[in-house]
Amino acid sequence: MPMSALEAWKPVTRVGQMVKAGSIGSLADIYTQNLPLKEPEIVDHFLPGIKHEIINVSLVQKQTDAGEISRFKVAVMAGNELGYAGLGMGKARQIRFAIDLGLADAKLKVVPLKRGCGSWECTCGREHSVPFTVIGRAGSVTVELMPAPLGIGIVAGDIAKVVLKLAGIQDVWTRTSGETRTPLNFAKATFEALKATTALRNIAA
Repeated sequence: MPMSALEAWKPVTRVGQMVKAGSIGSLADIYTQNLPLKEPEIVDHFLPGIKHEIINVSLVQKQTDAGEISRFKVAVMAGNELGYAGLGMGKARQIRFAIDLGLADAKLKVVPLKRGCGSWECTCGREHSVPFTVIGRAGSVTVELMPAPLGIGIVAGDIAKVVLKLAGIQDVWTRTSGETRTPLNFAKATFEALKATTALRNIAA
């Protein structure tokens, strides 16, 4: 049988070599030890079947001495729907390459996110919502995520829904302000709010 891409992976970094040798047991170990994550295959190794969705595609142009160069700029969200997610960007002259670069970047930016059951209306104890209210900002966009009881669903705009779903959030209230019609900033603000769940936890500790 032909080898899979992961089986054929030849690590080029020390962390990658340790992962393939079995010296590192999980992504959590990498973050706990503050090790650099420079190979997307590391994420594929620990999060097999990680999902992704394209958040936004735009065409950017740059004027050079040789003339005008156009490239695609793609924002990609990746996550395992169980508390690990990342938002990446890719640029290339061909959209397929831009998507591949964006996905690789998203995997390199995957971080653990804190989930919980922070709503006073719900005492199920499951990790289905955010543990407490958090706020994220990007450009003019501000996104506030508030715990919601089980069964409410993701009450948010389409872009935020993608980000939250891939992160593993099933129920949440949201409040937004600013130019939310800008997909990239909307996605970034939502993701920053999710990352704040871990940041606030660390401050409290």
